[in-house]
Amino acid sequence: MAPAIQFELSNPPTDAVSSLQFAPNSPTRLLVSSWDKHVYLYETHGEEAGGRLIEKYEHRAPVLDVCFGADDNEAFSAGMDWQVKRINLETGEQTVLSTHTAPVKSVVYSKEHSLLVSASWDSTLHFHYLSNPEKEPTTIPLPQKPHSLSITASKLVVAMSARLLYIYQLQSTMMLASQANGTAAELKPWQQRESSLKFMTRAVACMPNDDGYATSSIEGRVAVEWFDPSSDSQARKYAFKCHRQPDPENEGTDIVYPVNALAFHPTFGTFASGGGDGVVALWDAVAKRRIRQYQKYPASVAALAFSCDGKYLAVGICPGFETGQEDYSGEGATKVYIRELSETEAKGKGAK
Repeated sequence: MAPAIQFELSNPPTDAVSSLQFAPNSPTRLLVSSWDKHVYLYETHGEEAGGRLIEKYEHRAPVLDVCFGADDNEAFSAGMDWQVKRINLETGEQTVLSTHTAPVKSVVYSKEHSLLVSASWDSTLHFHYLSNPEKEPTTIPLPQKPHSLSITASKLVVAMSARLLYIYQLQSTMMLASQANGTAAELKPWQQRESSLKFMTRAVACMPNDDGYATSSIEGRVAVEWFDPSSDSQARKYAFKCHRQPDPENEGTDIVYPVNALAFHPTFGTFASGGGDGVVALWDAVAKRRIRQYQKYPASVAALAFSCDGKYLAVGICPGFETGQEDYSGEGATKVYIRELSETEAKGKGAK
């Protein structure tokens, strides 16, 4: 078995990474959004070591999220300028699809429904009907501020403040939302849940097989849950501690770090977690086991993404607020690593 290979992307963002996403069809095309007001497009495996920066797309304010659209040349961004934009990655043209009334935290794209969903700190979702550009986006009010979004072929999971989670069935929600002119205030989620983690949710990621999702909190824990509301299925949910390091000053106690990022492997269904301790770990959700933990990165892990074929893991790191510094700057300390996985590296180990 060849040794695992990892390299650093050249020309990284100059401030904190907010999200990473590989293209739907190319395992070496990567989008990175940053607080430096840019979205970056990389070819991770070029002629030269460290990949190649293909293009930078400037925004008016820090970019908080980015995702690919229907193909490898379409992207969508969300940011501090309150706007949701479509970016043509070939021409660089940016089109504003909708404007919220506060910064936009997340965007997710559903190829099955040709739908783009944005979530803003104004406590709303916007549904953008991409196959019908003439149609105005629908606004769906939320009871709390959204922190993270994740999508499967049939469902949308919204993780909010106050440990609240909404799960929407996309097909029926879209149908009802598209009938509403403007705001769909009466639109209720398919399921409403309270997070099994006691502290604020930092990230949510759905299983690729549409069975359930994982959430992480600021208090070094991850929970795994299933969509099926039956009591048998709900009895399978569990949570565990992770991303904790022994406190050098107090023997027997741990320093607890936020778990900032979660990403599921597209074929094996295992998942990666990244924490404020600079550590990335791989987990088998079904067997409830850790598969492996990688060497510590030089700063907090801010974002993670697997490539469409599952061969690569992108890791975005930048200083977090764990060290309590006042004058934050990600400049020079922001890096994106690409890790090449061996064929079995992310494979589940099965039950003990």
